[in-house]
Amino acid sequence: MLADVSHSNSWGAWHWSEANKKLFHSEAADSMTEFRQFVNARFNLSFTTYEELRVWSVTEIERFWEAVWYFTDMVASEPFERVLENVPMAKIPKWFLGSKLNYAENMLRFRDDRVAVINAGESGLGTKLTYAQLYEQVRQCASALKKLGLKSGDVVSGYITNSSEAVVAMLATASIGAIWSSCAPDLGPSGVLDRFGQIAPKVLFTVNAVLYNGKVHSHMDKAKIVAAGLPTLTKVVVINSANFEFNSSDIVKGQSYEEFMATAGQDELVFEQLPFSHPLFVLYSSGTTGKPKCIVHSGAGVLLQHKKEHIIHGGMKREDVFFYYSTTSWMMWQWLVGGLATGCTIITYDGSPFKSSGTRLWDLADELKITHFGVSAKYLQTVQELKQEPMVSHDLSSIKVIYSTGSPLHPEQFDYVYSKIKTDVVLGSITGGTDICSLFAGHNVEGPVHRGEIQCRSLGMAIEAWNDEGKPVLGQPGDLVCVKPFPCMPVYFWDDASGEKYHNAYFANFENVWYHGDFMDVNPSTGGVVMLGRSDGTLKPNGVRFGSADLYNVMVAHFINQVPDSLVVGQPYKGDERVIMFCKMAAGQPLDADLEKKIKTKIREELSARHVPAVILPIADIPYTLTGKKVEIAVKKILKGETKLTRSALANPDSLDLYIELYNSTLMNQ
Repeated sequence: MLADVSHSNSWGAWHWSEANKKLFHSEAADSMTEFRQFVNARFNLSFTTYEELRVWSVTEIERFWEAVWYFTDMVASEPFERVLENVPMAKIPKWFLGSKLNYAENMLRFRDDRVAVINAGESGLGTKLTYAQLYEQVRQCASALKKLGLKSGDVVSGYITNSSEAVVAMLATASIGAIWSSCAPDLGPSGVLDRFGQIAPKVLFTVNAVLYNGKVHSHMDKAKIVAAGLPTLTKVVVINSANFEFNSSDIVKGQSYEEFMATAGQDELVFEQLPFSHPLFVLYSSGTTGKPKCIVHSGAGVLLQHKKEHIIHGGMKREDVFFYYSTTSWMMWQWLVGGLATGCTIITYDGSPFKSSGTRLWDLADELKITHFGVSAKYLQTVQELKQEPMVSHDLSSIKVIYSTGSPLHPEQFDYVYSKIKTDVVLGSITGGTDICSLFAGHNVEGPVHRGEIQCRSLGMAIEAWNDEGKPVLGQPGDLVCVKPFPCMPVYFWDDASGEKYHNAYFANFENVWYHGDFMDVNPSTGGVVMLGRSDGTLKPNGVRFGSADLYNVMVAHFINQVPDSLVVGQPYKGDERVIMFCKMAAGQPLDADLEKKIKTKIREELSARHVPAVILPIADIPYTLTGKKVEIAVKKILKGETKLTRSALANPDSLDLYIELYNSTLMNQ
C-alpha cells in the first residue's frame, strides 16, 4: 500500500489508465530479497514487499543506512560512532561520524586474478587488467603522484578518455586523499578551462589522440591550450591512447604516461584514512545557461550509495561483467567505476557506439558476456530508428539488466527492448543526476518492469512529487523533492564559503527540503515513476502545468518516421505562455498542413486540448548536450530574446543559431 497522499485527479486517472502493463518480473532469488531478510533479522521486522522496505528506509533513515553499511561490507579502519549528525538537511549533515576509510581501498579490496577492467573500442579489445594488476598500477601511480609532492586535498584533473588509465589515475588520486575531476576530450578547451580553471589542479592527465568513427584525431593542440591555461600545474601526463605519434615535451611540464609511472618507487600502497565527508570528486553542472557550478562529492558518500545501487538494487556480484557507455565528463563514469566495489569486471569503452555496421555494443555484449549493460535513452531510440533487431542478430543471453538514463525512456522504447532486444531482462530506466552522483529512482531486480515506468523510488531516497501548493501527490505531476538527508548529498560547492550557491541550488524553494528541479509522477498502483522533464522546462499554457515528455511520447509513438526528433518549449505570449514545437523532419518529408493537423489531433486525443502546441515549426537540428540530453532551457531563453548563451557543453553548439534566426524572423512578433 503506497503512502496515503492525494491522487484523485482527472489527469492522473487518464494517465495511469494507459497501457503501463507489466513487461517482465524475474522469479529468481535476488539481492533485494536477501537485503530485506537481513533487515528483518537485524531489526526484528517482518517485511515481505519492496514498498514496506522502502517506506521504512525513508522513515528510519539512520537504521537503514547502518544496514547498508554492514550488508555491503564497507571497509573502514575506524568504526562510526554515529550514523547521522543532528542538524537540519539544509545544513548538510555529516554521516558516519568517527569513521575513517578510503574510497580506493574499497575499490581494491580484491587483489586476485579476476579481470577488473577491460579496455574496449571501435576496433577491438585493448588492455585487460586483473585486480592484482590494477592494484599494482594504482600503487605506481600513487607513488609517482607523491613524488611530485601531492597530498591530501590537492586536485588532480583528467582531460581524458574512458580507459583503464583513467581508472588508475582516479584511484591513485583517491588513495592519497586528493581530489579528482575529469572532462572528456569531446569538450573543447574553453569549456574545460571554465571547469578546471576554478579548481586549480596540480596534475593533469590527458591523451595524445582520440579514435572516433574510424578516424584518429590528434588531441595535442587542445591539451596544450588547457595546460597553458592552468598555471597551478606541476605536471602534464600524456597517455598514448590511439597509437598516434606524439612528443610529450611539446607540452610545458609534459611527460608520457610510461615515463611518469617509471618514476614510482617501491613503496607500498598506503590508503590515506579519511573522514566520511572528505571530498573526492568535483563534478559540474551542465553549463548550458551560465558558468558551470563545481559540485564537490565525498568519496565515501558516493561509495556507499553506489554499493547500495549495484549490490542491493542491481544484484551485481563478482562473476558479473558491467558495461556503461559513458565519457569521463558524465557522472555515469563514476557509476561505472563504482562496479569495482562489487569485485565484478567493468568495461571501459571509448569511441563511437555505432561502428561495425552500427552493432558494436551488441557485438561487445556477446564477446565479453556482459551481464549489466548500460546506455542512454537516446541510444535506444537511435537503434530503434535504425530498425536493429539484436534479438535476431545476436545472442545476448548473458545480459540480465539493461540500464537507460540521460533522458526519459519512452513507452515505445520499452516495447522495442522487449520485442527486439531481449524478453527476459530487467529494463532499468534510472534517474538521478550530477548533483547526487547517483540515483533517486531506478532499477530493482526483485520488482516488475511496467511499460513506461522507472521501477521504483530508490531505498533511502525520500523523494516525493509535490504540487504547486507544496503538498505530496500520487498520480499527479509534481516537482521532485527529497524530504530527508542522504549520504551522497554534495559536501559543498567549490568557492562557496558562505554556502549561498549550494542553498540557492537546492533549498531556496522549500525550507529544509531538497528541490531537484525535475518534474515527475508516481503511479499510485505500482509505485513506479515517470519523469516528465525538467521543472524549469515544464509547460504552463492557460495555467495548466505539464512536462515536455508527454508530447515527446506521442511523437515517438506515432510520428517517428516523419519526425525523428522534436523539441518542445514554452514562450511568453500575451501575458500567458504558448507551446512551441520544433520538428526535425525525416529526409524528403515536409511539414505540411496535413501532417501538422495530424500531430495536433493525435496530441489532443492522447493528452488534452491544452497540450496541443500553438505553433509547430520545422528545424534542421535539435540541440543536445555532450551527454545526450535535449537542451530545452537554452532554446526557451532564445524565445525570450536572450542571446548570451554558453555553448561549450553542447554536442552541436551551432544548432542554437537556427533558433535565434527563427526567433528573429518568425517568432518574435508572431
